[in-house]
Amino acid sequence: MVRLYDIKSSNPNPIMQFEGHTNNITGVAFHCEGKWMVTSSEDMTVRVWDTRSGQIQRNYQHTHPVNDVVIHPNQGELVSCDRGGNIRIWDLGESKCTHQLVPVEDVSMASVSVASDGSLLAAGNNHGDVYIWRMYQNHDSTTLLPCRVFKAHKDYLTRLLLSPDIKLLATCSADHTVRIWNIDMNEEHLEAIPEPASDPNTPNPNHDTMSQSQHSLNGSTTSTHSTPNPVISGTFSPDPNSRSTGSLTTHSLSASSFRALTDLITHRRPLPCDTVLDNHQRWVWDCAFSADSAYLVTVCSDHYARLWELSTASIIRQYSGHHRGAVCVALNDYSNPP
Repeated sequence: MVRLYDIKSSNPNPIMQFEGHTNNITGVAFHCEGKWMVTSSEDMTVRVWDTRSGQIQRNYQHTHPVNDVVIHPNQGELVSCDRGGNIRIWDLGESKCTHQLVPVEDVSMASVSVASDGSLLAAGNNHGDVYIWRMYQNHDSTTLLPCRVFKAHKDYLTRLLLSPDIKLLATCSADHTVRIWNIDMNEEHLEAIPEPASDPNTPNPNHDTMSQSQHSLNGSTTSTHSTPNPVISGTFSPDPNSRSTGSLTTHSLSASSFRALTDLITHRRPLPCDTVLDNHQRWVWDCAFSADSAYLVTVCSDHYARLWELSTASIIRQYSGHHRGAVCVALNDYSNPP
C-alpha cells in the first residue's frame, strides 16, 4: 500500500491510499505536475496511478520482482529493472514495452537512472557493474546506443543516480562507500559504440541481429529481416494520454549480445572517479543530489543520513534519529516557481 500525505496541511492522516500491490513496494516516482505516480513492486508489476482518483491507469508485468522504476524526463516513458537482470522501457501512450535490455542474465539489476535531459540511461547490478547508454530521441522514436560498461564496486551496488547537471554519477554499495564518477559528454568514454567493420561474407560474432518486427518479451522474433544489434530503436508517444496509429515495436538486446558488445568497449577506460565517500559504517542504500549537483545526501544501515559537500568529500551534516537502518531518501532542494 502507498499512502499519500498533504505536507502543507496539519492533518497527520493520509489524504489517499493506493492499494493493489501484493508484495513489497520498491520504488515510487511522481509525474512532474503530480497528476500521476508510478510504483514498482516485488509482485513483478509496475503500476501507474491517478493521484486524484487513486485508480490504476496502467499495470505492466515483469517476469521477476521489480527493483526500481524512474520516469523519463519526457513524461511519456518509464524505465524499470528487475531481479532477473532485465531493463524495460515502457511507452505510456501505447501502454507497451518498447525496449528490453538484458546485460547479464539472472543477475539482479538493482537500479536505473535517466539523465535530466534524457541523453543518458545508467543501470547497475548486484555484481557492482554499471552500464551506460546514450539515448537519442526523434519525434517518434528512441534509440539506445551502448557506450560504457565498468566495475564500480566489488560488492553489491544498491543504487545509482545521475546528477541534475549530468556531470556526475553516484553509486552506492554494500562496501560502505559511495563513489562519485565524473561524466564529460564530449570525452571518448561516452562516445557511442560504432559498428565494427567486417567482411560481408564472414559472420561477425560481435553482430547479433535483431528483428525490426515484433519481438516478444523473451527475445524471440517473428521476422527474418534484421539489423545490427548495437543500435536499438523503438517508438514512443511523449503524451501519455495520446494514442498513435500502427503497431509498436518491442526491441530486445540479450545477454549474449551484451557479451559481444563488451569486447568492443572494455578497452575504454572507466569513468574517472575522483571522490569516494567512505565514512559510512554499513551498507549505503540510497542517495539524492542537491539541485546544483554540489551536495549529496546518503542513507545507510548504520541509522544515519549524511549531507556531503562533494568538492571536499566532507560531511556537512549528520542526521540521527532512526532506530533501524535508513534505506531511502529524497531531497526537496528546488525553489517554487514564482
